[in-house]
Amino acid sequence: MEKLNRTKFKALVHYICQKAEDPSCLGAIKLNKVLWYSDSIFFKLHGQSITGETYVKRQFGPVPRDIVGVIDELVAEGKIARGRVDHFGHLKSEFIAIEEADVSQFTGPEIQIIDEAFEHVCINNTAKSISEETHGVIWQIAAMGEPIPLATVFASEVGEVDEDDLAWARGEVVAGA
Repeated sequence: MEKLNRTKFKALVHYICQKAEDPSCLGAIKLNKVLWYSDSIFFKLHGQSITGETYVKRQFGPVPRDIVGVIDELVAEGKIARGRVDHFGHLKSEFIAIEEADVSQFTGPEIQIIDEAFEHVCINNTAKSISEETHGVIWQIAAMGEPIPLATVFASEVGEVDEDDLAWARGEVVAGA
């Protein structure tokens, strides 16, 4: 299991808040989704996450375990502001970057994935549609509050079992007997 790089995770949260020039496009749900997609897609492509953060199952999908503390730190340091607004009868958190985020610790490929995740989550989806998208097989089988290992992204697409798969499985059973 990777170890959390808290400094890098904090810089990533700050950078995502900075990208949201219109604060209405980035609430807590979408912030969590951009973080999840950034780390999980990078893991799928490169075998490691960007931050080493652990994600846990929550009502609206995978949530970074350390997100609340990191947001509190960024607010206390004056790097971001957090507000609560009425959004169709529900309170929604919004985040605004006050200072420029330090992106020097990110590689070009990391920034590319982060930017693509931001576009997908914040520009092309609503909080509801992106939450539904992250409620796949892996999220469904995890218990509420349970960590969701990033390696599960490899098992997130369930395919049909065909005759070749069955023949392989039978061979494995015979070989193991």
